[in-house]
Amino acid sequence: MAIRVTGLNSGMDTESIINQLASARSVKIQSIKNDQTRLSWKIDAWKSLNTEIYDLYKDLGNLRLESTYSKKTTNVSNSDAVSVLTGSGAVNGTQYMTIESLAQAGYLTGTKITTTTTDSEGNVTTGSPTSTTLLSSLTGMSGVSDDDMGASKITLTVGGEEVALELDSSSTINTVVSQLKAAGLNASFDESNQRFFISSKSSGFDNEFSITAEEESGKQLLMSLGIYYTEDGQLENATDTKPDGYEYATKIMAKDASITLNGATFTSSSNTIEVNGLTFTVSATTSDPIVVTTEQDTSGIYDMIKDFLKTYNTLINKMDTLYNAEDAKDYDPLSDEEKAEMSDTEIEKWETKIKDSLLRRDSTLRSVSAALKEMMATGYDVTDSEGNTTKKYLTSYGVHTLSYFVAADNEKYAYHIDGDEDDDDTSALADKLKAAIATDPDETISFFSQLSKGLYSKLGDLMQSSSYSSAYTVYNNKQMATQLTDYDEEIEQEEDRLNDYLDRWYDKFAQMETALAKLNSVQSSVSSFFGSY
Repeated sequence: MAIRVTGLNSGMDTESIINQLASARSVKIQSIKNDQTRLSWKIDAWKSLNTEIYDLYKDLGNLRLESTYSKKTTNVSNSDAVSVLTGSGAVNGTQYMTIESLAQAGYLTGTKITTTTTDSEGNVTTGSPTSTTLLSSLTGMSGVSDDDMGASKITLTVGGEEVALELDSSSTINTVVSQLKAAGLNASFDESNQRFFISSKSSGFDNEFSITAEEESGKQLLMSLGIYYTEDGQLENATDTKPDGYEYATKIMAKDASITLNGATFTSSSNTIEVNGLTFTVSATTSDPIVVTTEQDTSGIYDMIKDFLKTYNTLINKMDTLYNAEDAKDYDPLSDEEKAEMSDTEIEKWETKIKDSLLRRDSTLRSVSAALKEMMATGYDVTDSEGNTTKKYLTSYGVHTLSYFVAADNEKYAYHIDGDEDDDDTSALADKLKAAIATDPDETISFFSQLSKGLYSKLGDLMQSSSYSSAYTVYNNKQMATQLTDYDEEIEQEEDRLNDYLDRWYDKFAQMETALAKLNSVQSSVSSFFGSY
C-alpha cells in the first residue's frame, strides 16, 4: 500500500475525514461478511442435523425387515455344561440333549530323560539334558551308531499326513523340537523337568498325531527321548527291549465333541457345534438329559422398538427446538474489534444466541419434520394369529404422544410407551406393547416393520440428490456452498470499490494540499518582497 502523507499544508485531519466518508461503504462490507458467517454457521447446523437424520435412515434400513425382529432366546437346564447362541433360524420348542464327549487335542507328555557319560576309568555319570544336548549323549543311546540313528525311520503322522524325522549324530534335542514343529505340532522341551511336551495344534480326531518307529534303533531313540508309548502301555512284541526302569510316555488321543440332540448324534472337532440355528458350546459331559428351550425373545423385540422410538424422539424434539427457536435478528456476528473488547464467555454466549436461531422457521426443516410426523401417524393393515386383518396405528399398541398441555415445549410430537418403567409420564399405565408382543409377535412385528419401511421410503425420497443437494442430504448443501463462494467474490468486489473510493478522495485532498503549498509559497514570496523595503 502506498504511504499517504496528508494535512501538512491545510492542517486538516484528512485521514479521519476520508474514513468517515468511507464508513458507509465499510458497513456494507461488514454486513456481507456477517451474512457469510451466518450462512457458514447455518451449513454447520444442517450438517449436524443431517447426520442424525441419516443415522435414523440407516437404522430404519434394518427395522423395515421383519427378519430383524425375529429375535429368539434359548435357555438350558444345565448352564454349567453348555451355553447356547440362538440364530434367527432356530425353531421354537423344547429339545433334549446329552453330551457324550468334549473335543480335545492329542497330547503326549514325555518321561523324564537323562544323559549318560562314561569316563576313561569306566565310571558312569548321569546328567540333565538341555536343548543343545546331542542325542548321542542321552541315556540308552550308548552303542547306537550314526548309521543306526540315520536309519531309525521315525515317522510322524499328523492329521493323516506322514513325515519322517531326519536325525544323525549331530542332531540335538532342539533339532527334534524343530522337526516336530515343522510337521505341524506344538512341541517344547522343558529343561527344568527334562521332558518333552507335544500336542496337536487343534482339537478333534482329524488332528490326531502319532510317533512310531519300525526299526529297533528307532524305538530305542524314542525311548531315550522319553516319547515312546503304546496304547496299552505294554511292549509291542516280545523281541522289543527297553532300558531298565523305563516308563512309557503318556499319550492322550485327540477327540471330537459329541452330543445327542433329540436322539440324533452330532460331532465337531471343536467344542462348538451348530445344529439348526442353535450354536452349542459344550464344557462338560453329562449323564442326565439337558432341557433346551427356545422361544421368542419378547424382551429383545420390545427393546428394539423402544430404542427406535428413543432415537426418533431425540431427532424430532431437536427439529422442533430448532424450528421454534427465539429470534436473534438483533444479533450480528462479532467483528474482530468487537471480540477484542469481550471475554470468551461473552463471545460464546453471543454467538450461541445466533447459532440456536439459524434454522428458525426454516422451510426445509418444516417439510422434513412434517413428513416424519405424518408417517408416524399412518396406519397399516396387519393380520393377527387368527387370520383377521385390521388397520393398526401406534396408538393401537399403547404408543402415543402426550396431551398438548402435559408435553413439554418442543416435545409434543415425541412418542411414549404405556407401561414403560423408564417413563415417568406413562409408567403407571398398562403395557399394551409388551402384551401384544407376547400374545401375537408376528402381528406386532408386521406393523413396526411396515412403519419403518414407510419412514425409510419417505426419508429416501427427501434425501435424493438434485442440482441443489447431494445424495443422502435433506438440505440444499450444493446451493449453500455456491452461495458461500459468491460471498467471497462479493466481498472482494466491494473491497476493491472501497479502495478505489479511498484513492479518489486521497487524490483530491492531495491536489488540495498541492494547491495550498503553491499558495503558501507565493504568499511567502510576496511577504519577503515587501519586507525588503
